[in-house]
Amino acid sequence: MALKGKNKTLAQTVSVVVLMGALAWASVPFYDWFCRVTGFGGVTNTAEAGSDVILDQKIKIRFDASIERDFPWTFKPMQREMEVRIGETGLAFYEAHNPTDRPVAGSAAYNVTPYEAGGFFTKIDCFCFEEQVLQPGERVQMPVTFFVDPEIVTDREGQYVHTITLGYTFYEIDLPEAQASLETGENTNLN
Repeated sequence: MALKGKNKTLAQTVSVVVLMGALAWASVPFYDWFCRVTGFGGVTNTAEAGSDVILDQKIKIRFDASIERDFPWTFKPMQREMEVRIGETGLAFYEAHNPTDRPVAGSAAYNVTPYEAGGFFTKIDCFCFEEQVLQPGERVQMPVTFFVDPEIVTDREGQYVHTITLGYTFYEIDLPEAQASLETGENTNLN
């Protein structure tokens, strides 16, 4: 009887560990999906084209930039703020510079504050959609094209938002495989 009880306890313990592992694995994609659907955490929407509706009401957009600790690039917005009409397509630029003597790859994480505005801030195109690789000494200007959804003016909380801050933080990632092969002098067939 004692052996059967130990086996039952072991099976329950293993089941709990497997369940917790599955929940931990699923939590990141679920949280990402939740944030994109609700705008929670300042996550923005994406669109293929601009808004069909442009209001006369304006909203101020501020731009912020930071880098992860020990990330070698310099990174800054080309403009600190702009005013756009709600629904109007805006275009802003950020500048990145790699002052090192080696290629460095980076990816940008972004957020929008206040959080209530995240669901209404829509990106059409953004440098943050792709990894960026800067060669030694290279300086680039990277665009972000966006609009603020006109529905913000009728939203219970969004209607009180008059300034939105779009912030990016760049962090280092491994060089893409093809780039790393070129740097090491390996002969790769990219066909």
